[in-house]
Amino acid sequence: MKKTLLSLAIVLSIFACKEEAKKENVTEEAVTEVSPDVKLYVFDGGTVQVNMLEIFSQGNLYKGESKEFADAFYLIDHPKGKLLWDAGLGEGLVGQEPFTTPNGAFTVSRKDSIVSQLATVGLTPKDIDYIALSHTHFDHTGSASKVADATWLVQEAEYDFVTSEAQQKQNKDNYNAIKDLKKVRKLNGDYDVFEDGSVIIKSMPGHTPGHQVLFIDLPETGPVLLTGDLYHFQENRDNKGVPSFNYDVQQTLKSMEAFEAFAKEKNAKVIIQHELSDYNKLPKAPKSLK
Repeated sequence: MKKTLLSLAIVLSIFACKEEAKKENVTEEAVTEVSPDVKLYVFDGGTVQVNMLEIFSQGNLYKGESKEFADAFYLIDHPKGKLLWDAGLGEGLVGQEPFTTPNGAFTVSRKDSIVSQLATVGLTPKDIDYIALSHTHFDHTGSASKVADATWLVQEAEYDFVTSEAQQKQNKDNYNAIKDLKKVRKLNGDYDVFEDGSVIIKSMPGHTPGHQVLFIDLPETGPVLLTGDLYHFQENRDNKGVPSFNYDVQQTLKSMEAFEAFAKEKNAKVIIQHELSDYNKLPKAPKSLK
């Protein structure tokens, strides 16, 4: 009887080992199978000439200085869908002379539309499955209505902010830019867009109530982090500079701390979206980062 039980135990042990090996193989195959061929395309959303750079500090640090900002928007092409990140300036600027805002702070211009730029990679706005805006300021939302069929991925705090009665009255342009986005998925924190860890929206509030940044794990060039307006230029990042018009200074500083920790953890290349030198280093569509 003891010999029989011992034999049975050995058989069961061997069977269990085989089953565990099968599970390990399945896991390895699954990981290989879901590793996506993700591509990142960079497009020109316009140019922002900052005439009063001091507003990008809490004092008069840049008094009398000016600076040219890039204003890109991005397409993330994933086997499970296509995500547009930010939308640049309003397309009413295309073909027009540069426009200076009434307060004189900015002079903005835009050379090309979303439609014509998407066409360079064989797409139309109807091919876009998702749109995510780092936040709802005019230089990031201007052409969002061109992809009104896409699902808008937005932090609930940002949605409530930009659709509030106060914002509709005080900042009509910001509201009008997003009012045609009817398919809305409200987020409360980080969001794994394609559920495989390759494209993650990270909640980083402070610049606005629901500001967010984007992590993309590219198979060839490695992890990338798009900053939105957490930082506007390299010196902002180096000195943790907070613009005078940010929604919440302390929230911004906490987000900066979280961002840097995440960037270090992932060993990610940081792209400051308004930093002209960062923008100029990136290949432009129809070329892509992989």
